[in-house]
Amino acid sequence: MILIDAVDVTMTRPDRPLFVDVSVTVSTGDRLGIVGINGTGKSTLLRVLGGMITPESGQVVPGSGVRVSMLDQDAPLPKGTVREAVTQVPGTEVWEAESVLTRLGMGGHFDRDTANLSGGETKRVSLAKALVEPSDLLILDEPTNHLDVDGIEWLEQQLMAYRGGLILVSHDRHLLDRVTTRMLELDRGKAYVHEGGYASYLDAVDDRQAAAETAESIRANLAKRELAWLRRGAPARTSKPKARIATATALVNQKSERQARPAELHLEFETPRLGDVIIEINDVSMNSPAGDYLFGPVTYLLDPRERLAITGANGSGKTTLLNAMAKKLQPESGEIVWGTTVKLGYYQQNAEELDPKLRAREVVAGPDRQPDWSDARLLEAFWFDKDSQWAPVGLLSGGERRRLQLLKVLASKPNVLLLDEPTNDLDLETLRALEDFLEDWPGAVVLVSHDRAFVNRVANRTLRIGPDAEQSTSAVQPGASKVGGSSKQASVPKQKKAKPKTGRSSSTLGHLIREAEKDIARLDRRKVKLNSQLAEAGSDHELLMSVGAELAEVEAELGAAEETWLELSEEREG
Repeated sequence: MILIDAVDVTMTRPDRPLFVDVSVTVSTGDRLGIVGINGTGKSTLLRVLGGMITPESGQVVPGSGVRVSMLDQDAPLPKGTVREAVTQVPGTEVWEAESVLTRLGMGGHFDRDTANLSGGETKRVSLAKALVEPSDLLILDEPTNHLDVDGIEWLEQQLMAYRGGLILVSHDRHLLDRVTTRMLELDRGKAYVHEGGYASYLDAVDDRQAAAETAESIRANLAKRELAWLRRGAPARTSKPKARIATATALVNQKSERQARPAELHLEFETPRLGDVIIEINDVSMNSPAGDYLFGPVTYLLDPRERLAITGANGSGKTTLLNAMAKKLQPESGEIVWGTTVKLGYYQQNAEELDPKLRAREVVAGPDRQPDWSDARLLEAFWFDKDSQWAPVGLLSGGERRRLQLLKVLASKPNVLLLDEPTNDLDLETLRALEDFLEDWPGAVVLVSHDRAFVNRVANRTLRIGPDAEQSTSAVQPGASKVGGSSKQASVPKQKKAKPKTGRSSSTLGHLIREAEKDIARLDRRKVKLNSQLAEAGSDHELLMSVGAELAEVEAELGAAEETWLELSEEREG
């Protein structure tokens, strides 16, 4: 059964088109994931498909009698209690609503007024409302924001069991790969539909980019040969039309389509040197603002190259601990000691909203000075083009605003980063770039995130806290599907963690292992390329000798890199 049929749908922003002539059909059982960089119009397209806004051109035709349930990022909750907000639609069972609210971390809050909820709580109630409403088509915009790991895994199971059609925007790569069966990519105003889940989408993007590069190379070569032929033609052809030469010249000078983003994210910040003491947490306990016990006592010593993920269920006090480490809250008991060389940078989940009238350049420069060329260069390195730099914050997408807030923190040149849910609303390309940046960044990082792929890529240790569990730490296993789980943790005594007397720290070893893995991947790609050149060399003996010698060197380097990786892994495990 066709649930919705969109034909040639177009939407624009004041400075450029968002997407043009997008056509897509969603039927019962379809699982459509929508991806694209921030500002391409993913949320706008969801609102068009959900009937919340009318497209500027084209049409959206819903199936007869199709019931649509939608989670919109900015839709307010109705007045009343949490229970009333979720059960207001006829046909919604109260017991089911309370069950879903509990699984999403809102158990015990059924009678709270929706006007008194935090942003994260509002999002979870809105998600519960969308899930329990009887529907044939479910449209979800970033449903995993503000969910803990258990809540995300439960949501995965619910979406996999859902019998209707699903349209999903998410930065959670695990969720996209497990749930979707088709992907719609928005790129520079165009839409590309890929059959299969997230992994198939990545393959298709890689193939499309390779084909575009090949086509551009062929076009340029053909044009140059055509122009050369026209210019050096035999005397018998001296009367060739000037128009044909002009056409060939234009073809040579034709530029390929500009990339959505000009290059890889390349940020370089001067980071003050860290001393021996970074942050020491000594027997710290914390309560909520209402006076309820959250966690404690917690003891932890942060290393200079630490990549620490703080984990626990919603309400366990993760953000509270970050606030204490950022000197915004005082512990109920115990103490936190900061080294004299520490310069903190705090990226807050519920940061104060940026002034919508300010321009991006003014946000980065801050209130005490005028924007200059250094701000423009920094914004450009973080994928804000000239138009975006001069755009008012109010015209930026939610993801662009979050990226601007992150850049504002990094521009302060900290050497210890505290990150509270940094992945919320960021696009997948920015996430991967942020992971690469944090991997090589010379300071210490403490993060709270429910993005499993992000934690598994960035963190090398987890610290689990909460009112119902003993403090525990564990090493993050690369590729693990769940972080912070009790089955993979080893309890640590509640005393100050001693510095290793000999050898390298776990964080240093983790960094060296990741560097070795990069070397192995680079050399392996080079080896494949050289083997391909050997196969194409035919009887060219000089080329065979040259490529063969280089291949031998690469294989030797690859063997050494693999040996280094093994030694480092054994040292860390020992």
